[in-house]
Amino acid sequence: MTQAILQRIASGDKTAVQDCLKSYGGLVWSLARRMSPNTDDAEDAVQEIFIDIWKNAGRFDASQSSETTFIAMIARRRLIDRLRHSNRRLSPDSLEDLTVEPVNNSDGNLQMSVEAKEAAKALEVLRPEQRQVLQLSIIQGLSHQEISDATGIPLGTVKTHARRGLLQVREFLGLGSMNKEVSV
Repeated sequence: MTQAILQRIASGDKTAVQDCLKSYGGLVWSLARRMSPNTDDAEDAVQEIFIDIWKNAGRFDASQSSETTFIAMIARRRLIDRLRHSNRRLSPDSLEDLTVEPVNNSDGNLQMSVEAKEAAKALEVLRPEQRQVLQLSIIQGLSHQEISDATGIPLGTVKTHARRGLLQVREFLGLGSMNKEVSV
């Protein structure tokens, strides 16, 4: 019985890499094309997927799954990671999008736009680090840990910037302190 392509890759067989590309290139390309926003991203994803396949070839266990399943799972995981990453990128004009005056909108949407403008003005009075932390948190939906990882700012400092920034924004908007208890 011949060895599986992934087992040959894991053992250092140089011809196995070409065999892998020939055998699974179509599968990986079709998955990448279907889950990527454009052809360029799909091409980049295919390269990353095959690198992952080659790095993880030693983990393949024929008793657990077929090679096709193993490769498809690596491809799927890599593509999902890429989608998550691209959805979390901060758009430079995200804040401006929130503050643009709507055209032909209902009163409720107009009120939200006015409030968004006020919030944007409040963010402008913050120190740059506080503004960055709050924008990443509010607009991008990142957790404190994700902000710390993305910016290199220590986690405790991120939390401090978020708290102090929110207090200043609330003060600027006339909403008072976050420490006040609300009576019901």
